[in-house]
Amino acid sequence: MPSSISADSTRDRILSAATAEFSRYGIAGARIERIAKGARTSKERVYAYFRSKEALYEFVAAREMALVSEATRLDPTDLPEYAGRVHDYFLSHPDRYRLMMWGQLEFAGEAGAVTRETVRRKAEVLRKAQEAGQLDPSWDPIDILVLVSQIAMTWAGQLDLVEAAADQVRDPSVAARRQAVVAAVQRLFPAGGANAEKA
Repeated sequence: MPSSISADSTRDRILSAATAEFSRYGIAGARIERIAKGARTSKERVYAYFRSKEALYEFVAAREMALVSEATRLDPTDLPEYAGRVHDYFLSHPDRYRLMMWGQLEFAGEAGAVTRETVRRKAEVLRKAQEAGQLDPSWDPIDILVLVSQIAMTWAGQLDLVEAAADQVRDPSVAARRQAVVAAVQRLFPAGGANAEKA
């Protein structure tokens, strides 16, 4: 039993150190030596758990994606507030936003199995909402998902733009940026299916 607890603790430390390393340096810039040092273990131990740096990133990214999904809860009947929750999440966790963006940059065109499954599952939720008359059926579910996600994350990586143009912005607050996100999604996909077309 003690060895099992110790092994789990080592793995958890590796994952924590890897999350910080990938968030800061990306995949190409991350170093297993630094991850091992941060986890208070050896490179060999890291490789015993994960066969490569890329495999370690994929595991960390999959875990982060699950955390995002759990924290934001896709509600097809209220996409504006869902977008607001995604906005809030990434503003509160800029390190996690960077972690996901590094994956998009460095694995461009090579979405992992977890990403593909997450997209498939969410698109299916949206498709069922369309069938139930809760969403405009003229949209492809994948377009809805991508548009809402991109709008929701608009400010996560560039709040400095608001600061740089503070004298030109009516309201430079974070709350105003969130409201802009919610309003944009509301125009496209009103809560409650107000724009759903009858079959």
